[in-house]
Amino acid sequence: MTQILNNRHYDIDWLRTLAFGLLILYHLGMYYVADWGWHIKSDYHANFVWLQDLMILTSPWRMSLLFFISGIALALVANKYPARKLAMLRTSRLFVPLLFGMFVIVAPQPYYEALDQGLIQPGFWSFWLQYINPWTALLPEHHSVIGLLTWNHLWFLPYLWCYSMLVIGLKPMLNRLAASTWLARLNGRWALLAVICISFTAWYLLKSRFPSSHDLVNDWYNHAKYLPVFVGGYLFARQGQWWQQVIVWRYPLLLLAFAGYLFLILNRHNAFPSLEAHFEQIVAVRLLYGFISAVNHWAWILAVVGLAGYFLNRPSRILRYTDKAILPWYMLHQTLIIVAAANLEALKLSSGVEALLILLLTCCGCYLGYQIIRRIAVLRWLCGLRKSDPSDSRRNGAPRKDDVMLNADPVNR
Repeated sequence: MTQILNNRHYDIDWLRTLAFGLLILYHLGMYYVADWGWHIKSDYHANFVWLQDLMILTSPWRMSLLFFISGIALALVANKYPARKLAMLRTSRLFVPLLFGMFVIVAPQPYYEALDQGLIQPGFWSFWLQYINPWTALLPEHHSVIGLLTWNHLWFLPYLWCYSMLVIGLKPMLNRLAASTWLARLNGRWALLAVICISFTAWYLLKSRFPSSHDLVNDWYNHAKYLPVFVGGYLFARQGQWWQQVIVWRYPLLLLAFAGYLFLILNRHNAFPSLEAHFEQIVAVRLLYGFISAVNHWAWILAVVGLAGYFLNRPSRILRYTDKAILPWYMLHQTLIIVAAANLEALKLSSGVEALLILLLTCCGCYLGYQIIRRIAVLRWLCGLRKSDPSDSRRNGAPRKDDVMLNADPVNR
């Protein structure tokens, strides 16, 4: 376990980078995919019914993977800093960017959404003054407890902050649990079965009663789904034999994951009409769906971690950039997608050309935005970056050994 905690895990850095790249493509897909609601929708969305099948490949586990590797990363630094210091770091790297993102970066998203629905007149600055006013009378049917102010795609940050505070507070107990003899002797198969049972129970008891809302307070199914994943990642990192077993089992886990995906797709295309017809009436049918959902969820997470551990645990100059740039890119990307899409719509381009232009403009905007953010001290702080970045002057592709301290979440540097 000591070796696991002391080593630099480039595979986790690579997973963070790849998962975020996938997030950009996923949100671009949300603009085009048919039947799934989003802030604005392309006029071509009726032509992209097939896109659902592709996006279902990752949608059940995509965010869980981010929470899992966030738990791993927190475990890798938990012994290096006192709990209070670690909590302060988490707050500055997550809560401050959340507030800045809500008040500034996210604002164009509800503006273009309301404009697209014909609810407001053009004029972003007048809208923004109402948006930041919690007592505004504008669009009352869209209000939350804080008016129009929203975190939209940044919902991951408050959830991660809350889970981090909880785990940091329980760190002594969790560390004792991870170091206990019985847990050290627990075979990975039984640990996998345990987490599958937890996910299955959450799915069965809460999914239909608490649809995903990302409002933090009443989002009970998502909490029951993501919090165990985050804690599981923390314990996973402190049990070296589990990590090694997942690497060894990477292909069986991947096969199991694809089997779960195949069931979801076949079910979506009515391959099991008798099962669907009896879903509400027969408990055994619901249990089957819940079990397959839980297995698919964890098989993908662990297969991806195992593949990364085998193939990607090596330094790269790409990671020098992404380790620091990933939070600003995360904060900026969805706003840039929406702004680009809304302004390109009038040109009536073909869907392929339009999608490529939106992706290009989004990536260029994220790159330029990060170049500005990293050079201005107040923006560095507002976007969760370190006050200074001594690694910029290093030529070696690997970050400093103590830089892993900043990796307690997948979007924080």
